[in-house]
Amino acid sequence: MFVKDVMTTGAECVRPANSLVEAARKMKNLDVGPLPVRSDNDRLVGMITDRDITVRAVAESCDPRTTTVKDVMTPDVVYCFEDQDVQEAAQLMQEQQVRRLVVLNRDKRLVGIVSLGDLAVETGDEKLAGRTLEHVSLLS
Repeated sequence: MFVKDVMTTGAECVRPANSLVEAARKMKNLDVGPLPVRSDNDRLVGMITDRDITVRAVAESCDPRTTTVKDVMTPDVVYCFEDQDVQEAAQLMQEQQVRRLVVLNRDKRLVGIVSLGDLAVETGDEKLAGRTLEHVSLLS
């Protein structure tokens, strides 16, 4: 089974110049914690999470109206390709200690996000999901 068979498509993004208020509102409206950050030329340049906003910005007393996504995002994005096997994606999650991966096509364009939950529900492979969760949880 391929990542494209289990991933969530249509991932919403924010831009590096967006304010933290804009990012947080988008997270609230979409009911999500992470958002990919896409540059003006539509290339993936980072990820921002609700935790980034809280720990990197609020804890440092940054003004969320003037602080930009670029100021607190994580620039190193762990990703997989849509045509990779789900086993490979699970292994990458384990190695990188992450619960979700950005999914790119071979032109390195964002096409979706795959989460640990997607692996558990969509593949029906409880052992794969359990093993991945165990490694992510134990090592983080």
